[in-house]
Parts: sequence; structure tokens; C-alpha cells
Amino acid sequence: MKYNWQLKDWPNFQYETDGIEDLLYDFAQRTGRISGVLDGFSESEKSDAMINLMVSEAIKTSEIEGEYLSRKDVMSSIRRNLGLNPQLPVSKDKRVEGVAELMLAIRKHFKAPLTKKILFDWHIMLMKGSKGIQIGQWRSHEEPMQIVSGAIGREIVHFEAPPSNSVSSEMGKFIAWFNESQNSIKKPIIRSAIAHLYFETIHPFEDGNGRIGRAIAEKALSQSMGRTVLFSLSKSIESNKNKYYDALKVAQRSNEITDWINYFVKTVLDAQIDAEQEIEFTLKKTKFFDKHKNELNERQQKVVRRMLDEGHQGFEGGMNARKYVSIASTSKATATRDLKDLVANRVFKSIGGGRSTRYEIDL
Repeated sequence: MKYNWQLKDWPNFQYETDGIEDLLYDFAQRTGRISGVLDGFSESEKSDAMINLMVSEAIKTSEIEGEYLSRKDVMSSIRRNLGLNPQLPVSKDKRVEGVAELMLAIRKHFKAPLTKKILFDWHIMLMKGSKGIQIGQWRSHEEPMQIVSGAIGREIVHFEAPPSNSVSSEMGKFIAWFNESQNSIKKPIIRSAIAHLYFETIHPFEDGNGRIGRAIAEKALSQSMGRTVLFSLSKSIESNKNKYYDALKVAQRSNEITDWINYFVKTVLDAQIDAEQEIEFTLKKTKFFDKHKNELNERQQKVVRRMLDEGHQGFEGGMNARKYVSIASTSKATATRDLKDLVANRVFKSIGGGRSTRYEIDL
């Protein structure tokens, strides 16, 4: 069995778009609608929406690789790096600082052509705190770069990338293709889909290829759209990781990639729909605080803000007295009194009863 890079037509990708023209049109329509909604936002609302989407992307791109970062730390790091809250402490988790820097770098310089230096800089950011691997350079080990699963001695090889001694040459061609394709491939998602697959196939770094590959997909989308993307691609991928890996595995067996394009278009569209809900939620959140700001004490404000930080999908498991005590650093009696008050003022609605009572924000 040969992989795509071992075939004579590599990297001459072939695909049909007949089956997804409606989805591509839907994407264009939704892109315009989101832009219109954001134009009506204040600067602080725009900033809130963008930060929430960046936080989602940072957390989910790491979760796909099995790394779980603190949402609070990622949010703080992004806000501090943006200069919005310079007093916030630097996270002790270097991975948090690195991925936050990467999110900002992708968005700040999306118009710039892709270069080897940009990719090395991204890798250095992403691998902060990592030990024992080559950082900010192409892989150079002689053993094959393989994607494997299964127990030792019973490993299953899903994919083997080009040998290390060909990475520099392959990446030179990839970077040239990426910069030229901005003019030759007019549909943003198609270019992004190919860029991600092409990069993942070369797998040029010792570690971090998935996260850098998703950053490249985002850069391709932003460049082709003429503005930074307003959704989290990784959040959409992470919701069904197995489907992502299966689609990638099939695509790396042939240079006819229609199935991969179809998968990727649907994934981007799902991400866009989720972002619309996030942006709508940002608007509701602003109206909510305008309505209730004089009814909340400091403890209540802290808890409500913490819940709203989770975005439109809500605070997992809802709020209860035990969580309230922990977040507000208060006694159980005070927590119970505060919760009762929040329900009376229609800030919270209660669900269930007795010991299993939980609370959700009444937006």
C-alpha cells in the first residue's frame, strides 16, 4: 500500500465540488450575515466575541491532541496579551502562554505570505515548556515519522510521512504552493482543506503538527476571505475527532480528495453555525448585564460571569450550592441565600429539586 506522497501524481490533488456547491453558497451567505451582525456591535462586544472564539480555538486545538488547558488561564493570557488586562498574572502553564500567543499571531499577521520563519516561530510558541524534542526546526530523525495506535508490540500504523531528509524540499514546495494558491483557488474552504491535508501529510515537525496544521487552515481561510475567521475550526473538529482522523487517513491514501473536501466543508460550516450562536450569545450577555447589573452583589457577579464565560453551550452541569461556595469563596449559608435571591430576581432559573437542584442563567 502506498501513501499519497509516494504516488506519481503527488501533490497534484484532484477533486469535484458538484456535491457541495449549496454548502459553499451557504458558507458565503453566513459569512456576510455574521459580518453584518458584528458591524452593529460596540467595540467591547466585538472584542468579547472574538476573545471567546479564540479561547475556544486554543482549548479545542489542544484537546484534539489530548492536552487539557484551563479555560480561565487561556482567557487571562489572551486578554493580557491583547493589552486589555495587563495586570493579569502570567500562567504557570507554559502551554497556555504558548497557545495564547499563537492564536494572536495567526490573527494579527494573517495577510502576510507564509514563510519558513513564520512556521518556526509558531512552533516555538506552541512548544513552550516542551523538553526532549526539536523546536523551531524541521524534524531530522532517521527513523520513520509514523502515526500509530495500539499497545506496544501490536501497533497499528495509520500513516507514514515522507522521510526527514526530504522535509526541507517538500516544505519549500508547500510554502510556494500556499502563497500562489491565494490567486489560483478562489473558494476559501477548498484552499483551506487542501492546505491542511498537504501540511499534515508532510508532517514536518517532531511534534505539534496537528495544531500547526489547523493554524495553517485558519490562515488560508482568513487570507481568502480578507479578514480573520470568526469561528473555531478546532471546536468543530474536536466534537467528532474520530471522523476527522478517519477522513484524514482515507485522504492520505490517494490524491483524489473529493471525500476530504466534502468532510472539511461540512466541518467549517458547523463551526460557522456554532460561531453565530456564540455571537448571538454575546449580544444577549450584554443586554443581560444591562438589565441586572444593579441587582447583583460582588459574589453573584463573580459567579454569573464565570458561568457566562463558558459561552452559549452553558455552564457544564449547571450551578449548585457546592460550586457556588467554591467560586465565590463563601459559606454554604451565604451561597444558599444568594442563589435564592438570584432566582427571585429572575437571574437564575432552578431545575430539579432537593439535593439535586441546579441553576441556569435565565437569558
